[in-house]
Amino acid sequence: MSSRNRVDIVHGVNLDMLGRRPAEIYGSLTFDQLEQQIAGYAHELDLEPRFFQTNHEGMLVEHLHRVEGLADAIVINPGAWTHYAWAIRDALEIAALPAIEVHLSDVDAREEFRRVSVIRDICVATVKGHGVEGYRTALTRIKEELDL
Repeated sequence: MSSRNRVDIVHGVNLDMLGRRPAEIYGSLTFDQLEQQIAGYAHELDLEPRFFQTNHEGMLVEHLHRVEGLADAIVINPGAWTHYAWAIRDALEIAALPAIEVHLSDVDAREEFRRVSVIRDICVATVKGHGVEGYRTALTRIKEELDL
């Protein structure tokens, strides 16, 4: 394994409700199943995932403030906070790690407000609309970033 292989997988508001949200938009996996899939993808790439989810914006900000020394990169799905949570954007910038924005659905093909991302410009990539497979894509991209 490379010495830079720790990836923080950060899930924001309502992601813990997968399985209760519309399957045609978010897929049929529960949140636990989603995390199991992501862990499998990470291990295939010799990455070590660490998971965090909260429905409290301040807790997500505090988590990003404390990530230094615990992770080498971040894969983040802020949920609805993507569209307006400037505090999360600032905390992600403070974390100063390569980050990839992920969305299960194609946010750019949905309601107009979902097309706005306050974190996109500080992320190395955005993956959207590929369901759980989007996390494999994001982790592959993070692996490339860490191996540079």
